[in-house]
Amino acid sequence: MPNEQENRPFAGGEGPGLRLEEVIRRRRSVRSFDGSALRPEDAERIAKFAAAADNPYGIPIEWRILSAKRDGLSSPVIVGTDAYIAGKMAILPHAEEAFGYSFERIVLFAESLGVGTTWIAGTMDRPAFERAMELGEGERMPCVSPLGYPAAKMSLRETMMRRGIRADTRLDFSGIFFDGSFDRPLSGERAGALRLPLEMVRLAPSAVNKQPWRVVLEGDRAHFYEAKNKGFAGPDGWDLQKVDVGIAMCHFACMLEELGMTAELVISEPGIATPRDTVYLATYIVRT
Repeated sequence: MPNEQENRPFAGGEGPGLRLEEVIRRRRSVRSFDGSALRPEDAERIAKFAAAADNPYGIPIEWRILSAKRDGLSSPVIVGTDAYIAGKMAILPHAEEAFGYSFERIVLFAESLGVGTTWIAGTMDRPAFERAMELGEGERMPCVSPLGYPAAKMSLRETMMRRGIRADTRLDFSGIFFDGSFDRPLSGERAGALRLPLEMVRLAPSAVNKQPWRVVLEGDRAHFYEAKNKGFAGPDGWDLQKVDVGIAMCHFACMLEELGMTAELVISEPGIATPRDTVYLATYIVRT
């Protein structure tokens, strides 16, 4: 049975007292690594943590740490590391949110060890990764991430990529969180005890930094929605931005846990009028 502390997304190798808020605030997407191999002890800890990384939908995900050289993998945006982590799962309802939730737990754990990561869904040799994962019929490998130690300086390519997607900026608190309805922006003061968990949602990573999550607070309920952007849903209905919402849900639920609160996930459409292209996904019932 995994050690309880090992399975916390903010536990790690920088000594006791490392907090989730600190890990979230300091993490950035890393595409330039220092060229050193992933240390065996870090690989082992990440693999062990990944095997136990759950999600509120109870959907199982198989994780593997891969080698670019051994497995014939490549990504044009990654330099200086050989190691990647990837996951595969059955295509089920809410698989996207489940994957985002579980993978972000792993990403945060890796960060707590000083291991850099970045979410990759498109800029990779996908057929090679899927072969390495032995992807079967009815399975999906949504995203992968390199694993390694950040270079002292970003490459010019990475600097330009971050600038292009405004990677270091986030939407305002009142632009993505709402008080009872979408026509009433939520202030930090009105959020009360949920202000910090929501701030951690605001800081979550997302594909090309679109930040597609929206949250409506209604009493003890936090309703999560997806604000859809064009180009992220495939013809088979698979929606990459639901993965992003799963990441945001992970930040919210894990921050609640750190603050001593609990939350139950339910799927119950609250009947709130929504803006165009905004769809309901799930609700957390929060108990403080």
